[in-house]
Amino acid sequence: MKKEGAQAYLYGRELLKEELEREIESGLEEVLQAAHTQKGFQSRNGSLQCVRCGSRREDHYPVPCSCGKDCRYCLRCLQMGRIKTCSLLYHLPESNHFPSVERPVLKWEGTLSEQQAMASRDIVDTMETNGTRLVWAVAGAGKTEMLFEGIAHSLENGKRVAVASPRIDVCLELAPRLQTAFKGVDVAVLYGEMEEAYRYTPLVVATTHQLLRFKEAFDVLIIDEIDAFPFDTEPELHFAVEKARKRQSALIYLTATPDRHLRKLVKRKRLDATILPARYHGHPLPVPKMIWAGDWRKTMVKNTEQAVPVRHMARLLSSGRRFLVFVPNIDWMKQVEQALRDVFPDNRFDSVSSLDPMRKQKVTAMREEKIEFLLTTTILERGVTFRDIDVLVVGAEDRIFTESALVQISGRVGRHPAHPSGEILFFHYGKSLAMKKAVKQINTMNRLAKKRGLIHS
Repeated sequence: MKKEGAQAYLYGRELLKEELEREIESGLEEVLQAAHTQKGFQSRNGSLQCVRCGSRREDHYPVPCSCGKDCRYCLRCLQMGRIKTCSLLYHLPESNHFPSVERPVLKWEGTLSEQQAMASRDIVDTMETNGTRLVWAVAGAGKTEMLFEGIAHSLENGKRVAVASPRIDVCLELAPRLQTAFKGVDVAVLYGEMEEAYRYTPLVVATTHQLLRFKEAFDVLIIDEIDAFPFDTEPELHFAVEKARKRQSALIYLTATPDRHLRKLVKRKRLDATILPARYHGHPLPVPKMIWAGDWRKTMVKNTEQAVPVRHMARLLSSGRRFLVFVPNIDWMKQVEQALRDVFPDNRFDSVSSLDPMRKQKVTAMREEKIEFLLTTTILERGVTFRDIDVLVVGAEDRIFTESALVQISGRVGRHPAHPSGEILFFHYGKSLAMKKAVKQINTMNRLAKKRGLIHS
């Protein structure tokens, strides 16, 4: 490998020596000599701070170290490799030295709706002026397509662009769509246990955790599903966003369910926002129905065939409908799956969760209509699209099903223009405030879309 090729592994990145040793086959010493170095920890306002993730002293633990001292290491970003007080991080400034691309770089031949075109213009303007913008668009509004023109304009002007999301499933859904839309552009897809080695590319799709390995790399950074776990609870991921973007850069937030803080910033006009209350196909959002199911935890396992949700599942199967069944947790999902095997012995179905090593294959099987229904935790609440399905939420009152989660789950229904409707059933043992707020939010968006003349049916 040429020296310049080896250095490309480090452009815009900040890595430990051990990480570079895994990536670079030859030319490592030259890269290390050329790189800027930074100690793994620094003192900030009398507190020790991890340079990689920004965490403070309470997340640092002392251990005997090969350097001969008791070194502290950071627990918050341990999954990226242990960083200690004696560690060095290596960095080379972003060069934006990419092969020239054939113009136009955008190969997508689709057509944007009126509101998508408006959002696209806002996004292009924000990228050109290095601004920050929230795109608040209902699930199924076509957020990805709205990004295309802005990404194309940025790439044609030699900028480096990243699209990041907290969820691996969202990244795996986005990557092929971007690769198809920008066929002449090399796209790197970065996530934990990724199948391909890192490449230096002008367009990157990554989980937000992977941004911890970058430093002042991106001219444009797009964060999809900003309200999703763990981005909504882990401050180091917000630190990673600021560290990964250049000082002069554009930042685009995408979500269907912004949190209260973001909504407040928009209301006070402290954050530019583009609000899209309708789907691109002009049909209203399907509204959930709340159905009392009694003590579903008991009946779904011990009296399965007579359980209210199961009777609805049998009805849907008899009419040839395919559907997702959301449940509160993995352990309970496994129990229900076993019980349903006895009730539906001739039907094709499966279960999937964040711990399932086959989750990618199972989601593909559902998308390709090889199975009739899929039991799932909230792992599939967002970022996945199926052509024509219904959705059942069993135990919708469980606290795992927040307002945001229920709105996103509801957004799996009616996304395709040929199949714009479907059933969303919230089975409960008492209505929760989150359930009521989710239904209210969906109805509010439908009213706003109708007021703007965006609903055509």
